[in-house]
Amino acid sequence: MVTMVGLVNYLILIIFVLVAVAFVTLLERKVLGYIQLRKGPNKVGYMGLLQPFADAVKLFMKEQTVPTMSNFIPYYLSPVFSLFVALLVWVVVPYDVVLFGFGMGVLFFLCCTSLGVYTTMSAGWSSNSKYSLLGCLRAVAQTISYEVSLALILLSLLMLVGGVDFSLFMGYQRYLVFMVLAFPLGLVWFSSCLAETNRTPFDFAEGESELVSGFNTEYSAGGFALIFMSEYASILFMSVLFVILFLGNSLGTLWFYLLAALISFCFVWVRGTLPRFRYDKLMYLAWKSFLPISLNYLLFFLGLKSMFVVFLL
Repeated sequence: MVTMVGLVNYLILIIFVLVAVAFVTLLERKVLGYIQLRKGPNKVGYMGLLQPFADAVKLFMKEQTVPTMSNFIPYYLSPVFSLFVALLVWVVVPYDVVLFGFGMGVLFFLCCTSLGVYTTMSAGWSSNSKYSLLGCLRAVAQTISYEVSLALILLSLLMLVGGVDFSLFMGYQRYLVFMVLAFPLGLVWFSSCLAETNRTPFDFAEGESELVSGFNTEYSAGGFALIFMSEYASILFMSVLFVILFLGNSLGTLWFYLLAALISFCFVWVRGTLPRFRYDKLMYLAWKSFLPISLNYLLFFLGLKSMFVVFLL
């Protein structure tokens, strides 16, 4: 019975996430419009509020084109699995309602983020296009590089909370949020999230100026829509996770969702203000800057935890 209730709650959650994805795309187009001193969508519905739904109807009603030389099954299924993984990872968020109890939420999150690489790689390779292949190779190298930083930052925070359940972060940050304790680590996490979700200035997988559209060059209509739904679902999830890890608000408060919306806005803001990195600079940043910072903080938190244990004894 509990599992059935959890399943129904999860389906409701997915519906809300997909609606949120629609409005995040609208937010992005509006904010980018104002950054570039122009108006965003403002015709369909009141102030363009129905524009995402009009786009969804258009994309899913269009004919799906398939490249003649593509490997059809992986080409067709990659966007589906991409969205599936992006929605599956939402079960680790520690909700107050009955959902799936996750004592190992951090490990499940790391597994799901690693799976995202395979969908991008499969989409780029199966299209049998030079642009798509280059885009997917870039994405794989980039994601693997920045996953190391993400895992080490998570490990640093796990040293403090003493467990791999995301619900522990709420209690530990009641009086002091981790953003105050580890401000540089929070900035590194945010930058790594940009790289992990293929967002500017780390959007090498798409690289419009040199790779047409990167790993999704050959996708149109429904496949294109699914890829971008998974990208924006990942942005929303990373925003929620940032609030849980570093700002420690309870999910039952309005403040939590306002902070998550603010972090999502920062993703858009960065896109509107920063140019794309050079590829060697991207790798330099991952291995020569973020990795040493993450390792140093890991050792610092390890020492801090040991000191607390000694004092308590």
